[in-house]
Amino acid sequence: MARVQQHLTASTNAADSGVSLEDDVIMKQVGDKAVIMMNRPKVLNALSISMIRKMTRQLKQWEAESSVKLVIVKGAGGKSFCCGGDLREVTDAGRTLGPLSRQYFFEEYTLDYLTSSVRYPYIALIDGITMGAGVGLSVHSPYRVATERTLFAMPETAIGLFPDVGGGYFLPRLSGKVGMYLSLTGFRLRGRDVQRAGVATHFVSSTELPNLERDLLNLSSSKPADIDAVLQSYHNKCTLDREKPFVLQPHVEKINTLFDGTTLEQIFDNLRQDNSDWSRAQLEVLSKMSPTSMKVTHRQMLEGAHLTLAQDLKMEYRLTQRFVRDKDLYEGVRSVLVDKDQNPRWDPPRIEEVTSEKLDWYFSPLDYEELILPE
Repeated sequence: MARVQQHLTASTNAADSGVSLEDDVIMKQVGDKAVIMMNRPKVLNALSISMIRKMTRQLKQWEAESSVKLVIVKGAGGKSFCCGGDLREVTDAGRTLGPLSRQYFFEEYTLDYLTSSVRYPYIALIDGITMGAGVGLSVHSPYRVATERTLFAMPETAIGLFPDVGGGYFLPRLSGKVGMYLSLTGFRLRGRDVQRAGVATHFVSSTELPNLERDLLNLSSSKPADIDAVLQSYHNKCTLDREKPFVLQPHVEKINTLFDGTTLEQIFDNLRQDNSDWSRAQLEVLSKMSPTSMKVTHRQMLEGAHLTLAQDLKMEYRLTQRFVRDKDLYEGVRSVLVDKDQNPRWDPPRIEEVTSEKLDWYFSPLDYEELILPE
């Protein structure tokens, strides 16, 4: 459970971050290029509703005015691109069904979709921690640049949630069953492995990021071929961990076989029957996760594999609204954030007790405004 701590410790309170709301995200235009910097380094650039609204408004304005031909997005401080959102604030609102429990996810997912659909190239420099909301701000763009400091994970099943921000779209599209494995276990990928897994498109040294940014801003053209040439040149000359094998390579065959199940119970049975040291270790990890979260996540991965990003985000918005009305998200936040006992009491405590009726309820249409995005 300790591994999800960084993903959740941030608060959207300006006093906690040491940055005023006016400066929580800094946007500047350089000729016909632009840079967006999330600027809350003391809380690892956790994404607040204020930041979401500013970024959405500016991205739309640049597109409407056709004044920008390329946008670079990065995080301040060198430790984190964006560690995630402020789930504690969302759950506080959710207990009273306050408007933030609806609005945060609604506006966040709208921004996530915008990063994939703006007409100008959107380049994410995912240097440092990239989890939760940070994944949503980067993974749907055509250019995602990782460094040796990048730490990627989707640890939501450990806190009673699910891998959202479009996780149901991009995770099933990774090689084999790697996405199913990452989504259920919350396994952490670091450095070059983020690119090898397909989460990032390029890998460069963190010391080269200022030079890369300079060369991108100095491009005379924002044609994909020109951007590709710059990014690929930096990727090709980076020798960090080049000879080191992909961390999951020794287990790819087992991942593709054992995490291939039409039900979550089947995956658990596969692991038990394999009974290798690795399989037993995965069962131990999964035993700590919310059974409800795992059941929802498994179905999310299966359904998301056949959906567009817009359709997936609509499905995930429904799921967020079910989670804020159920129990495990609050228990996960209590265990990790409030009491910090790392001992969540999930309800129900076993995957076999999560009924098909409850699962269907999670995926059923809402009785209020749905997330609508262009197909």
